[in-house]
Amino acid sequence: MTNVQPSLAVLKSWRQIYQTDNLLRQCQDDICGRYGLTVEQYAVLIVLNYAGGSARITDIAKWLVRSTNSITMIVDRMVKAGLVKRTRDRVDRRVVKVTASDRGNTAVKQAHVAVLEFVRGIFQPLSSEDQSTLSDLLATLKYEILKYSSPGVDIKEVEKTDSKQLNSIVRWLKEGQTAPTPKGKGQAGGKSKSMRRR
Repeated sequence: MTNVQPSLAVLKSWRQIYQTDNLLRQCQDDICGRYGLTVEQYAVLIVLNYAGGSARITDIAKWLVRSTNSITMIVDRMVKAGLVKRTRDRVDRRVVKVTASDRGNTAVKQAHVAVLEFVRGIFQPLSSEDQSTLSDLLATLKYEILKYSSPGVDIKEVEKTDSKQLNSIVRWLKEGQTAPTPKGKGQAGGKSKSMRRR
């Protein structure tokens, strides 16, 4: 019989990833909650902003690596909360897109500044080299999980898509975008609240 017992290092890493993920979600929920959003709602609004203001459910699901059913349920709650609305595509009326409302845009502008401040803070103890190494290691694990959850997935294609998305996000952030600005007027902003260590 083959020994399937993972090494101590694997067990420690698995535990750290699990606990880190839970803590990260709790902190982000706390931050987003100050602006009337959950982490999931914040993520959907960020994708909509990046996509230029609207996107299909399937596209949001791909970006967030979630099922279309789970995104549909999140969007349903967001519609009820007045954060987004569903609109028919002007070219193809069969296509329904999700569009951020003024309320959603206002909330995500403020939350985005606070979330980025938090993210910068938690990565500060790591050197640039350590940050790059961590990113590479997590990507390797993500691709292994994708192979398990989606047998036959083309990892090279996923890597290409990830790279394109990352480059686009970096450009988007450099342009100072946190929400669409109609007719190019103004830049997104908002006051942030400091995150205190607990």
